[in-house]
Amino acid sequence: MPLTRELLIGGKHVPAASGRTTEDINPYTGEVYATVAAAGPQDVTRAVDAADAAFPEWAALAPFARRAIFLKAADLLDARGEQVAEIMAHEAGGTRPWAYFNVALAANILREAAAAITAPRGEVLSAQEAGTLGLAVREPLGVVAAFAPWNAPVILGVRAVAAPLAAGNTVVVKPSEDAPIACALLVADVLREAGLPDGVLNVVTNAPQDAAEIAEVLIADPRVRAVNFTGSTGVGRIIGTHAATHLKPAVLELGGKNAVIVLDDADVDYAVDAVTFSVFMNSGQICMSGDRILVHEALAEEFTRKFTAKVASLRAGDPAHPHTVVGPLVAASAARRVAALVKDAVARGATVLTGGGEPEGAVHPATVLTDVPKDADLYYAEAFGPVCVIEAFADDDTAVAVANDTDNGLTCGIITENATHGLAVGRRVRTGIVHINDQSVADEPHAPFGGVKASGYGRFGGRWGIEAFSNTRWVTIATQQAHYPF
Repeated sequence: MPLTRELLIGGKHVPAASGRTTEDINPYTGEVYATVAAAGPQDVTRAVDAADAAFPEWAALAPFARRAIFLKAADLLDARGEQVAEIMAHEAGGTRPWAYFNVALAANILREAAAAITAPRGEVLSAQEAGTLGLAVREPLGVVAAFAPWNAPVILGVRAVAAPLAAGNTVVVKPSEDAPIACALLVADVLREAGLPDGVLNVVTNAPQDAAEIAEVLIADPRVRAVNFTGSTGVGRIIGTHAATHLKPAVLELGGKNAVIVLDDADVDYAVDAVTFSVFMNSGQICMSGDRILVHEALAEEFTRKFTAKVASLRAGDPAHPHTVVGPLVAASAARRVAALVKDAVARGATVLTGGGEPEGAVHPATVLTDVPKDADLYYAEAFGPVCVIEAFADDDTAVAVANDTDNGLTCGIITENATHGLAVGRRVRTGIVHINDQSVADEPHAPFGGVKASGYGRFGGRWGIEAFSNTRWVTIATQQAHYPF
């Protein structure tokens, strides 16, 4: 029997005003996992009404009281590992290790947000006028429109709301149609159980065909004062355009075309393990996944042989199986898209070292290619699946040039036993994040997370997240009466 979930508006579970619903499909079985309310523009306005009404009281709540809610929510989420594993497997094909990783990191995002609530914020300024004290203080913005994606649903669902709420804002979140429970309704359940007041967090689910209209209506509402979006670069451009049209700040964390560079002083066995994780964790459906593996020509033959053998041994299929590494993609259509990228690359001269072929439903085999030419779609397109391309390079200059030959700039991994060498290369790669002697996939709740170029702008994490969703206000206090010329 499928689950049934309604909208969350003003602390109440309510159906869409139209009475419409939409189906939440299990990508592995193709069966209906849940039925959720399909909101329309009227529901968006109701949600913003509730968030706007709740804002003054939430913004004025004592910091220690607000912090206590976040800390309790983190503990509650930590205890829900089994529930999250079940939901993520059914909604997005997530494997068990990936689900538990989502729980652990998301709980720590809540704890970091709690710490930020009571951390020192603002500055004391020097003043031109005698006897005047100047202050720069951080204040919440109001209602924040948040968009949560499906691929790391609990991590990114929590990240969509944690910093805005911690800064004193209220939120209306529109979750992905592919995982509305894991990336919003579950998060709201946990926060409400922890004591979050009614109306502070509202969830508006929708049918896929209504996504564009729902987003536009939400961003256009004059009471919405900032936008928080994580998703594809293509959709991010649209969201950013809407935000700019209405003169609203936005944090956009978008796609990546990430390289992992294996330098000539790398430990090959370590590099193989690191790259395998980078490429195939969550079936490559991570914005930080390693699409391009650049290996120094001195190590290329050994690395390619060992890496291909390891990839060929990865178990694919049922996400509920404890040894599955490559689970289903979010939908059969996503697997067909990845297969089309591989087929196009092969037609243009690429070689498949392992994998390839047609997917089985939503499951695409772990695939490694080489000799992919620049005119192949895969060369520049984000794979967002269990696929990578190996390319050999002769020197650091070539590796840097290839790594930078993309519109994106999210993250990069540089495998080396010489940190000085790795740092020198890393400083030349144009990304928002770089990891020396590690692969490309990493996230820590206190670190500044975000990209450059077409990978977006703004930063999540630590004080940077609070700054992104608050406003700096100049306040002066005159301790003596001023003198005026007239």
